[in-house]
Amino acid sequence: MGNEANCVLKTEGKKVRGKALLETSEIVFRSEALRLKIPFAEMKSVQAMNGELRIESVEGDLVFQMGPYAEKWAHKIRNPKSRMEKLGVKPGRRVTVIGKMEPEFEADLHEVSPDFACGAIAPGTEWIFLMADTAKDLAKATNIRRVMRGSAALWIVYPKGQKALTENDVLATGRKAGLKDVKVVGFSPTHTALKFVIPVDQR
Repeated sequence: MGNEANCVLKTEGKKVRGKALLETSEIVFRSEALRLKIPFAEMKSVQAMNGELRIESVEGDLVFQMGPYAEKWAHKIRNPKSRMEKLGVKPGRRVTVIGKMEPEFEADLHEVSPDFACGAIAPGTEWIFLMADTAKDLAKATNIRRVMRGSAALWIVYPKGQKALTENDVLATGRKAGLKDVKVVGFSPTHTALKFVIPVDQR
C-alpha cells in the first residue's frame, strides 16, 4: 500500500534506522532504540526534498530518509482524505447505521447520503455501519451477515485501546459470520473501523 517504509530518521543530531508507518492522522516510527508518534496536527511544515521527508513539529525537526516515498508521503500528509473517502462511501449510495453514532459522523453521512437509514437495514443497502462499543453490540454482526447481499460492505466501528473489545475480537466475529476482512482505517481519534465483505465465491 506504500504506507510502510524502511528508512533512516535524523533527529537531534542522531541517525536511527527503523520503519516508518503512515497512519490516518500520524506518522509512527519504530526501531530498537526509538519509537515516535508524530500527529499531523502537530506538524508545522512538511516538505520532500532529495528523497527526504522533512517535518518541523512541535517536538522538533525530523528528517526521514526514505527515497521515493518522501514525495508521496508529503502529499498525503498535506492533503488528507476525508473520512467518507477513506471509508469509500460515495454520494448517493444507500447506507444503514446500526447503533449510536457520534454527531460528527452523522453530519458526514448527511453530506453523502442524506436518506441513510438507522436501525433496520434498508432494502438495497450498500454500506452498513455497526457501531460496536461493547461485545453485545459486536454480536449483531452475525444477524447482519444474514441479510447482506452481493457486494454490500459491513464496517464494524469499535473503540481503540480497550481490552474488553479488541481488534482480534472484531476479526474473529466477522470471520465466524462468514465474512472476509479487507480493510482497516482510523475512523476517529477514539475509534477504528474494519471493513468486511461477503467472499466473492459466495455472492
